[in-house]
Amino acid sequence: MFPPLPQEQAYSYCKKILGDLRDGSLRLSEPRNHATDRACQGITLGALTCKNSDGEFLVLLAVSGVTRQLIPDSGTPGHDVFSCGQEYTFCTGEKAVIVPPIVSPRQIEAALKKNDAEIHRLTNLINEQKKIRADGRTPGSLEAELSARRRTLTTDSLSAVHSLYEFTCIDRTRRPLKEICAERGRDFLPPTGTGECCAPKLFDYAFSHNLTPLSLCEVRHNFSAETDGGTSPEPLSPCDERCGIILPAVLGLNILYRDQNIVVVNKPGGLLSVPGRGPLKKDSVETRVRILFPECIEQPAVHRLDMETSGLMVLALDKESHRALRIQFERGEITKEYAALLDGIAEKKGIAPHGITELYFRLDVENRPHQIWDAENGKRAVTEWQIERTQSYIPPSGKKRAVTRITFFPHTGRTHQLRLASADAHGLGIPIVGDTLYGKCESGERLMLHSQRISFKHPRTGESMTFFCPAPF
Repeated sequence: MFPPLPQEQAYSYCKKILGDLRDGSLRLSEPRNHATDRACQGITLGALTCKNSDGEFLVLLAVSGVTRQLIPDSGTPGHDVFSCGQEYTFCTGEKAVIVPPIVSPRQIEAALKKNDAEIHRLTNLINEQKKIRADGRTPGSLEAELSARRRTLTTDSLSAVHSLYEFTCIDRTRRPLKEICAERGRDFLPPTGTGECCAPKLFDYAFSHNLTPLSLCEVRHNFSAETDGGTSPEPLSPCDERCGIILPAVLGLNILYRDQNIVVVNKPGGLLSVPGRGPLKKDSVETRVRILFPECIEQPAVHRLDMETSGLMVLALDKESHRALRIQFERGEITKEYAALLDGIAEKKGIAPHGITELYFRLDVENRPHQIWDAENGKRAVTEWQIERTQSYIPPSGKKRAVTRITFFPHTGRTHQLRLASADAHGLGIPIVGDTLYGKCESGERLMLHSQRISFKHPRTGESMTFFCPAPF
């Protein structure tokens, strides 16, 4: 995943960790139940620079996994480094806190104990069956049955471990890993080790101690003087496999790109683009960007997506970039592409595979926020479409039906433009699946509309930039 914060400042502290490990002022604890065949694979070290509510600077340090921990050479004998943070002073005199794992090794061992003996027994029986059958032969029914029983127990053990993980998020709420994974699908089971990377530990500690993150970086340590001695490690990005699951939930944003001037995010459906009126409508993409990047302008959003629409959204961190991007939007120089599911079969309605609609809508002042057709006073909305295919769709109720996958290319940017181009009789006449305003929406269903591609020129460099984020449906 793209580094969610600038790396430069934290990178300097990652190099200091490696330097202190080499000179012995910092060391790694001995691994607990660490497999010998993984002993030489190395670990990841991470640093997160922060400031507290008084503006004071602080550095947080972490190690990937749960089997090792950083220990100062002057570490207190008997101190449990896996249960709480420990203060550390770099050789340069700067203060830091060594962050513990989210879940301690003892907790994980206890969660695995229930099925551990039976899993080992089944593994031995499976290995015996493999020896009995000739090479190349298909596993017999007994071996297949044993393997299935072992998979069930292994899944149960992994689920028990995952249930231990909770993370403090940027809004200071605590979210269980299972809840975060449930957003990806009811039966989604994350990879082993999810929650044990440096970044989730560092952000969890920062947010739980009311700290504002400034810079994040991770580097690889390979336990080898020949490998690490005197060399500058490459800064790493948080991993897609595990951190890509956790960090968007913890940070409140799925950041696809970030530099000094702009941020590109994948907005989740159900979140406002900008704050609404009243405290209950304060949470938004814009609000979350301002929390994560406190130096940005007051209104960083360059454009908006409907609350129920998901997908790509661009925000500017400074006034000059905001103005330059707004000019591109006003001149129609920014191109966008949306994916949607129409609640019906377009072919049966006689809708052409490709076309352009030109519609005129205005606000229905007596039924806000609905828009209504008004050929005389309405604003012109031009939408190009491409029918992709007819496909099956299974809503929360479980009753499968046929829908039409379509791609929209809006040439203008009017309120509810694509929803109206779909649902209104002057347009395609088929609402988008899950549309609460112009169609129907089952309990637990979302609007099947997603901004999947956007192209523009960088407001400072002029570089052409295109981002693609496939629809989650």
